[in-house]
Amino acid sequence: MEAERMPRGTDPAMHLKLGPGGLSDVEWVVQLLQLTHAHEVPALRTTRTLTALRAAEEAGLIGRDDAAALAASWRLATRIRNAVVLLRGRSSDVLPAKQAELAAVARILGYPPDSSQDLVEDYRRTARRARPVMERLFYG
Repeated sequence: MEAERMPRGTDPAMHLKLGPGGLSDVEWVVQLLQLTHAHEVPALRTTRTLTALRAAEEAGLIGRDDAAALAASWRLATRIRNAVVLLRGRSSDVLPAKQAELAAVARILGYPPDSSQDLVEDYRRTARRARPVMERLFYG
C-alpha cells in the first residue's frame, strides 16, 4: 500500500504523511488500539491522535518509550506541515526540496539560519525511531 500511495518520484523519507515513521504510521497504530480496546477504555474514544495515544499509554496498552517515539514523530511532522502552509499558503505532505523553501520552513520552526539540514536530520531521526514501533504494534 505504501508503494501505491507514494507519489511517483518522491523520496519516502521526506514524505511526512506516507513515509516510514510518518503521520500515517502513527495514526494507524492509534486507530488499531482504538478499534481493539475502546470498548473497555473510554478515553480512547476520541478523534485526537495524541489524546488517544496518551490514553493508550495510561491504560498500559503501549509502553512509555513507544508512545514517546510515536508522539515525537507525529508532532514534528505536524509542525513541519503547518510551517509549509504558512510559507506556501497551501498544504503539502513533503518536506520542501528547494533549499530556499526548506530554509524558510526551518526558520519558521525556530532553527538558526543555515541549519535547514538539521531540520531534515531531526525529522529523519524521529521517523526512524517511530517506524519500528509501528511495525511491532501494527503488524505484531
